Amino acid sequence: MTSDRHDPEGAIAAAAAVCSNWGRWGEDDVLGTLNFLDEGKRREGAALVRRGASFSLSQRFDMNGPQKGWRRRTNPVHTMLDTGADAALGNQGFPHGLGGADDVITMPLQCSTQWDGLGHIFDHGRAWNGRPAEKVVTSDGDLVTGIEHMAPHVAGRGVLLDVGRVVGEDGELPDGFAITEEHLTATAAAHGVSVGRGDIVLVRTGQLARVRRRGSSHAGGGGGGWGEYAGGPAPGLSFTTAGWLHGTEIAAIATDTWGFEVRPNEFEHAFQPLHQVVIPHIGLLIGEMWDLDALAGDCAADGVYEFWLTAAPLPITGAVGSPVNPIAVK
Repeated sequence: MTSDRHDPEGAIAAAAAVCSNWGRWGEDDVLGTLNFLDEGKRREGAALVRRGASFSLSQRFDMNGPQKGWRRRTNPVHTMLDTGADAALGNQGFPHGLGGADDVITMPLQCSTQWDGLGHIFDHGRAWNGRPAEKVVTSDGDLVTGIEHMAPHVAGRGVLLDVGRVVGEDGELPDGFAITEEHLTATAAAHGVSVGRGDIVLVRTGQLARVRRRGSSHAGGGGGGWGEYAGGPAPGLSFTTAGWLHGTEIAAIATDTWGFEVRPNEFEHAFQPLHQVVIPHIGLLIGEMWDLDALAGDCAADGVYEFWLTAAPLPITGAVGSPVNPIAVK
């Protein structure tokens, strides 16, 4: 799939026409490519557990996160409602010396490790499956494809494609590096792993490791060390991978970057054009800001790049995205 750098709208329309899954699972579908992740695929994924080693693929949710306020995206605000001091002072009113602590968190649902739901992106006013965007997502939330529908389904065979380690230098791809289908297939071949129907694919670029390494030297423990991670230049999937993402029939894909696709984008005067194809047209579940480094290190050590992966979104009614703590088990 090729594209004219000067014609993003034409390229998006062409890719959408070739890669559309509209109507594939019926006009009432709310799962998109998660339909590929069936019971058999989950049994296949569960059978991959050998050692019982587990890895959290989530960044931490705290005030030191990468967000800078763009589109009102802020880092999580964590507040205590009851503390040990309240208990020690007897302010809680419980009998026989019982005390406790409670807390609350306020955050955008896409401020850290997360899934993009099917109501997150539209193409010319059309949401997943060709529905009018204004009838899908209103001020009451996503009335049709809210991410709560996906909560039981995101568990199965996970596959890591460590493109940073295979293609990059010192395990990392530079910012602005466009990952092509050839890079993805070459990485799968190097790892001795297949990618196909119902898989949850994780693409490691190494950007998160680089940002953390650079930031630790001058951030002083605060959020200032993130640089331009949130929205700035980044390695990521090329727009030309739309055909691969459609043809492989994967269930979901996630990266260690803020925006999944390469930034700057490959077109002039464009913003996240691959999103505009894969979410509303392919119906693909996309994860961003996943922490793949510890898992990647283990995969490199034992040579096994497939595993059981569970990554259920929070069933937040009507949400177009959700925080997630993915767990890979080998």
